[in-house]
Amino acid sequence: MKRPCLSCRFFTCAAVATLFFTLTPLLWAQEVAEPAEPAFAGQADQPGEVVLQGKVTYYGRRHAGRRTANGERFDPNALTMAHRTLPFGTLVRVTNVRNNLSVVVRVNDRGPVSPKRVGDLTLAAAGKISMLRAGVADVMLEVVNEILPSKDEKS
Repeated sequence: MKRPCLSCRFFTCAAVATLFFTLTPLLWAQEVAEPAEPAFAGQADQPGEVVLQGKVTYYGRRHAGRRTANGERFDPNALTMAHRTLPFGTLVRVTNVRNNLSVVVRVNDRGPVSPKRVGDLTLAAAGKISMLRAGVADVMLEVVNEILPSKDEKS
């Protein structure tokens, strides 16, 4: 079988590349638009109001000792969490929707990175709501109390 000439191979590659770079952003945009946003129940004006309902995961021990967004060291045994918008120090009740177990945690970090999740818990907090095996849990977040100082702040 005769090989195509060099110019034919070039034009074939150029056509395939053009199709790839033209269609890929369109396909990618459809995939990004599909994931559902976490259910938003509104900003909590009063303690006890549900802020968000969605999925949470937990940090592993490998993050221990690193600085969180508010400057304190990450402690996997502390009852803390990462949240995108709640002020640092806010106390939040995290309730696992599947088993109705809950834990009160303090916001001390920003995150999660994934838009599909509403927060990241510490290992200790995840254990309190029995989500360690699953790794991800559907939860409700309620503001319990506003702004407590971080444990690293000096009085």
